[in-house]
Amino acid sequence: MSAKDTAQLENDLTASDDVKKFLTDNAENLREFTLAQYLKKLLDEKNLTRAQVIRDSQLDEGYAQHIFGGRKNPSREKILSLALAMKLSPKEADYLLYYAGHEKLYARNSRDDVIAYALNTQKTVLQTNELLTDLQLKPLLDDN
Repeated sequence: MSAKDTAQLENDLTASDDVKKFLTDNAENLREFTLAQYLKKLLDEKNLTRAQVIRDSQLDEGYAQHIFGGRKNPSREKILSLALAMKLSPKEADYLLYYAGHEKLYARNSRDDVIAYALNTQKTVLQTNELLTDLQLKPLLDDN
């Protein structure tokens, strides 16, 4: 049995008339990850290095190493900076936010829309911050 993506699981659940059977049939696809495990999975899938992602994220290297090591519970801003550095899609960023315990990007929030746009167009953290600032929205990793 091959791994199912989230959309496939959602479709199967909607079509199912027996939740117990759905859970049994899809047990291997319902694995939960810690944030550190999910970050490692993304690095592997996207053939990225931790060092490059940390550099591109504009995060403090020591703090970022703690995130990857599972020793820090980062803010939503830091997770979004990692998502931009990893060149994730908005949907992938939502999964990363989920595993970090944060709300997904919300289409009725203009700041989240700009961040989703930046993810879709593979902007860097610095480019995203410039765009947010130009639109008079709070930039990522803003100390204020």
